[in-house]
Formats: sequence, structure tokens, C-alpha cells
Amino acid sequence: ISFHSGAGVVILAGIVVNNAIVLIDYANQLRNQGMSVMDSLVRAGGVRLRPILITAGTTIFGMLPMVIGHSQGSEFRLALATPLIGGLFFSTILTLIVIPVMYAVFEFRTVRKERNRV
Repeated sequence: ISFHSGAGVVILAGIVVNNAIVLIDYANQLRNQGMSVMDSLVRAGGVRLRPILITAGTTIFGMLPMVIGHSQGSEFRLALATPLIGGLFFSTILTLIVIPVMYAVFEFRTVRKERNRV
């Protein structure tokens, strides 16, 4: 792992966390308005799908010249762009599928614990 690939991983982590926060924050806003867990997650996924895809897409398309270019020193840029592009493809899917599932699991566990206390 080089410095440049490490920087790519740090950038990737920031984008992934931002996308997850955007999704979960909107789901929480819907929950505060009285929607159920599943309804809020489905609606948040639909409404926030476009901003998440645009964030990932613009970063991926912005990194393509770094991958395609074969000028002097391009191996350093390639080390930055390659993990970022691959990670964004994978993390976008995770953000849209795994994060809402984990949110629902934790919410249902919290509700179950509150019922058992009473």
C-alpha cells in the first residue's frame, strides 16, 4: 500500500460515510414525522438515491482520466484512482442495501428491548 492508495482509501471513507449520513438522516427525519421504520427507509432510499448516485458518479468520472492517462508519473495517480473507483462501486451498493438493513435491525432490537423493560 502506497501513500497514494492510502489517500484514496481515506477519500473513499469520507464519501461513504457522507452518503450513509445523508440516507440515515433523512430516514430519521421521516421517523420523527411519524412514519414506521420500514416506510421511512424505503422513502429515504428512493429520495436520496439520486444524490448518492450523483456523488459516486461524479467522483468516479472525475477519476477516470487518472486511470486512463499514461503520462509521466501516472503510476502514482493510478494508485490513487483505482481503489477509489472500485471502492465507490462497491460502497454505493452497500450504502443503498446494507446500511438500511442494519438500521432496521438496530431499530427493531431497540424496540424489543424497550418492550421487555415494561
